[in-house]
Amino acid sequence: MKEMIAYCGLSCSACPAFVATKKGDREALAKLAEDWSREFKTTLKADDCLCDGCASATGRHIDYCRECKVRACATEQDVVNCAHCDDYACEKLTAFHANAPQAKANLERIRGTL
Repeated sequence: MKEMIAYCGLSCSACPAFVATKKGDREALAKLAEDWSREFKTTLKADDCLCDGCASATGRHIDYCRECKVRACATEQDVVNCAHCDDYACEKLTAFHANAPQAKANLERIRGTL
């Protein structure tokens, strides 16, 4: 599978929700829902974890995508991901990368090829 990078730089193709969705693995989605429910102190079902990738315009997305400020901005800017944005690295992205250094590294790698 070709690597899919989310707007923020996370690797969708390494995300367990994306992988399980692509494989149609309901058991893995149910386990992920259980794990994430415990980790994030919420209640999720397997269908809440279905995801076709952050940048998928018409696909399924985990619930967090509806509130993700980075995703909202990137879709508004109509960029492939934040590496392609004229305002890279904005405050929203910098704040996110404080907890996701690999996402920043992915975007830096992409920017190096532009």
